[in-house]
Amino acid sequence: MNENLFASFIAPTILGLPAAVLIILFPPLLIPTSKYLINNRLITTQQWLIKLTSKQMMTMHNTKGRTWSLMLVSLIIFIATTNLLGLLPHSFTPTTQLSMNLAMAIPLWAGAVIMGFRSKIKNALAHFLPQGTPTPLIPMLVIIETISLLIQPMALAVRLTANITAGHLLMHLIGSATLAMSTINLPPTLIIFTILILLTILEIAVALIQAYVFTLLVSLYLHDNT
Repeated sequence: MNENLFASFIAPTILGLPAAVLIILFPPLLIPTSKYLINNRLITTQQWLIKLTSKQMMTMHNTKGRTWSLMLVSLIIFIATTNLLGLLPHSFTPTTQLSMNLAMAIPLWAGAVIMGFRSKIKNALAHFLPQGTPTPLIPMLVIIETISLLIQPMALAVRLTANITAGHLLMHLIGSATLAMSTINLPPTLIIFTILILLTILEIAVALIQAYVFTLLVSLYLHDNT
């Protein structure tokens, strides 16, 4: 088999033009809305999940931090729907692109850090030098804490990219093995197909968990700076 394993991660094009922007705008269109006073079960369940998630993320924040609640809820919904749609056959998952994840992580991290330096500059600077540090270790600790601060958005983006990409690759490999074994022997094919179904269920859970982890870490960075 000469199939390229990473072909599904290449950004698609339509008539030579990149289609990534249209793909990114598509998931929000699937979120149901209602103009009626009494909602149906789907919208009621959706509102309950949004309220539960936002409550868990916003409980630890003060008034200034809770002003980010709409942005954080929108972020987790966008990442979750994008990850889930990427599990469909012949689809493209934008969150497998490190550039896109960095484009989400860097502005949110920078906004939280800038807010911290503007509102609590003493506490923000205190993170660079823990209390009671021996004098000879001060320059080294300041450098280490600065690097750890600057690497936070990279860690956010790489974590999301690696988890989503690894799951897609594993599903692709097991799916190819199932297709190849179907022409050779049926019993092993059924076993591999069962593994593929279980892996698909696991990937659905991973898609939701990674969206929650990404948003929760942004929320923690915000909490440290408000």
